[in-house]
Amino acid sequence: MLEIRNLTKIYDDGTVALKNVSFTVEQGEFLIIIGLSGSGKSTLLRCINRLIDPTEGQIIWDGVDITAAESAELRTVRRQIGMIFQHFNLVKRSSVMTNVLAGRLGYADPWQSLWHRFSPQDRELAIKALGRVGISDQANKRADELSGGQQQRVGIARALMQEPRMILADEPVASLDPVLAHTILGDLDQLNKEGMTILCSLHYLDLVQRYASRVIGLKDGEIVYRGSRADIRAMTDEQFKQVYGAEAIRVAAGLEGSLG
Repeated sequence: MLEIRNLTKIYDDGTVALKNVSFTVEQGEFLIIIGLSGSGKSTLLRCINRLIDPTEGQIIWDGVDITAAESAELRTVRRQIGMIFQHFNLVKRSSVMTNVLAGRLGYADPWQSLWHRFSPQDRELAIKALGRVGISDQANKRADELSGGQQQRVGIARALMQEPRMILADEPVASLDPVLAHTILGDLDQLNKEGMTILCSLHYLDLVQRYASRVIGLKDGEIVYRGSRADIRAMTDEQFKQVYGAEAIRVAAGLEGSLG
């Protein structure tokens, strides 16, 4: 379904964020990307939906080369790939409903959407999306009146408005406490069980061990680890070191103990 071929990203300042990264994502997978901050996780996810243009390589989505897609074709592809952000990316002073409806912009008439004029069908779809994440009763509140966990659920509902086949989640629980983190990952897990493909970057290894069907580890922009759920649960100290480095192993182990 999704194939990443020799993807490289070099920023204008010379920073090499990704180096010849290659992997595939099958329909219905819950693939989690692990690695330290700066390892290339966010860059990878943002390249997949062309928020960032890669320097080299290909991103193939159902036979379509996203890296070569022009605006009209890219717009069609983006409808199928939802995005959830670490810091929610909501318009805080707008209502929850308005934020969720923003996920429908890829389908709406540009002139109508400019004035936030959406059809009754779109509004009904928004209520259903909010219901899927358990916050339909919050639709008329301002986004900044919600807790962090509720705001991230608004982000999930907004992504669902695209009626996507895959969701990219960029550190979706990094700013949440452990209890809320499990709740949000539980929402994504439920979507996955319903057939949605999930590609997610995470720090917390207990969440990785619980929810991932497969894991990829990045370090300095390169893949240094690949494994199944069973593999990540049996991860050795040496494998930890490959992904996180010697000092981070102790931190990761401590996090795992305190959260598990």
